[in-house]
Amino acid sequence: MTSSPIDRPVVLVTGAGKGLGRAFAVACAEAGMAVVVNNRIRDGQPDTAGDVVAEIQAGGGKACADHADITAPGAADAMVTTALEAFGRLDGLILNAGLRGEPARFENTPAETFADIMAVNFTAQAELVRAALPALTESPAGRILFVSSSAGLYGIGGFTPYSASKGALMAFAGALAQEHRKGSIRVNVLAPYAKTRMTDEAFSGALGALFSPAAAAPLAAWLAGPGATAHGDIWVTGGNWARRAAMMEGEGGPVAGPPVSAGAVETAASLTPARGFPGAEHAFADFAKSAVAAHGDKS
Repeated sequence: MTSSPIDRPVVLVTGAGKGLGRAFAVACAEAGMAVVVNNRIRDGQPDTAGDVVAEIQAGGGKACADHADITAPGAADAMVTTALEAFGRLDGLILNAGLRGEPARFENTPAETFADIMAVNFTAQAELVRAALPALTESPAGRILFVSSSAGLYGIGGFTPYSASKGALMAFAGALAQEHRKGSIRVNVLAPYAKTRMTDEAFSGALGALFSPAAAAPLAAWLAGPGATAHGDIWVTGGNWARRAAMMEGEGGPVAGPPVSAGAVETAASLTPARGFPGAEHAFADFAKSAVAAHGDKS
């Protein structure tokens, strides 16, 4: 570790050699943070992490490159070590590295493919958080930002492992946020829309110009920075627009039987009025209150 930590927050961005990751890294640097730019070097390919570092430094920012493959044994500890040796501190993570895979129905997706995508998109992210938590806890403003997708909220047919991994990230982030209700750490999820190599076919013409990776980066930099107040939230962003998303439950109604009546199911299915909850315990407490009240003296 350096003898004197740098006098600005340090954020580690994974998968930051191009696309959204590069945009996140550049935006963090423009917001005054030092950036560890992580991206592995593929055989025969250029050092994209080094290119982003050079870009940040040319603009007067602070950055260093890390070339770890996030799924390699020891990669999580190595990335944290890179940050501490370069800058003496680590204040934030933007967990951007991910793999979508080729489209296929679930029954045609090999088990090995499913496992590989889960390893990149979920398991490796969790291991990096585990490795970074000691440094983030020491930070006056530790920040963890998971980069998920609308696939994690709603699912995308033909991409079951990708959808499952991104949904797992959201649940993991929610649990971490509850564990860190006290203290200086803030945990959030970003679901960005942007024209990248993964999504090129979905964004054409003017829509592609509007949904550039850079247009999804300002909120990421804020959520990774010391000024962020959000905690335990899911944010959707793109085209310099943002909105918060949440899991919702309706009021519900009594369901008894068998047989269960169609009317009872229709009442229970209504999401009016819709409510969100800060955690599973709160959701259960509200649900139990309604169920007990419905039974009245019979409870």
